[in-house]
Amino acid sequence: MSISHANGINLYYEFHGSEQAATLVVNNGIIMNASTSWSFQVPVLAKHYRLLLYDLRGQGASDHPESEYSMDLHADDLAALLLNLGIKSAHIAGISYGGEVGQVFALKYPQMTCSLILADTVSEIHDELRIITQSWIDALKTSDPLAVFNATVPWNFSAQFIKENQLLMEDAKKRYALLDFQAVIRLCRSFLQVDWSPRLHEIQCPTCIIVGSKDRLKGPDYAEILHRGIPGSEYHLLPGSGHATCWERAEEFNTIILGFLSKQKERACN
Repeated sequence: MSISHANGINLYYEFHGSEQAATLVVNNGIIMNASTSWSFQVPVLAKHYRLLLYDLRGQGASDHPESEYSMDLHADDLAALLLNLGIKSAHIAGISYGGEVGQVFALKYPQMTCSLILADTVSEIHDELRIITQSWIDALKTSDPLAVFNATVPWNFSAQFIKENQLLMEDAKKRYALLDFQAVIRLCRSFLQVDWSPRLHEIQCPTCIIVGSKDRLKGPDYAEILHRGIPGSEYHLLPGSGHATCWERAEEFNTIILGFLSKQKERACN
């Protein structure tokens, strides 16, 4: 178990792949963790990149401080972690909440961002998404894992994926019982502060945007805002996928990332 003291807290991290390869950082979604959530990506991406997985503050095996979280704070945590690990710059990827962290990191630390991969994420919050997030907070306040499962899972996966993956759904219920509900509430409150679409043009690094066509949480409308706002960005729509594209369409998800990154090989990244 690897721990780094960064920006005043302990962050859990894992490396996969060759130390000689360029670093690809992957930021978790809000209920994900580094040790289990990227099992479809690690075997593929680590063949080509030095894959750095880590838990944000409030997630998994990292510290869960009781003070409020923010995207700026997460970005500062990541910058401190990279410097501790001797990494001057990296490709930055993230899904959902992790994509929002990635955007702020690219805005605050452009010199450390070789490229940006944003999956099923947003740069602003519309009324429906704000209500959905508040419903998650209400469920989390009950400290009932099943209530949290019922409030979140229909938004995270397509109906077809849920129908075809009942064993995975049952396993998810067990994982929900291990959540630190108060920390997830703080993550949700942090998410509700997202509002930087007018600044997207400041992101000048190569950017890849991925979204599921059936993502009802942070779907194509939000992805198009990102695509219009970030100069020269790529846009990839995964047909039939819900919010968790890295699970529902893992092969296509990985192929898009590798194809995008293959175009960035001339950019120095260490």
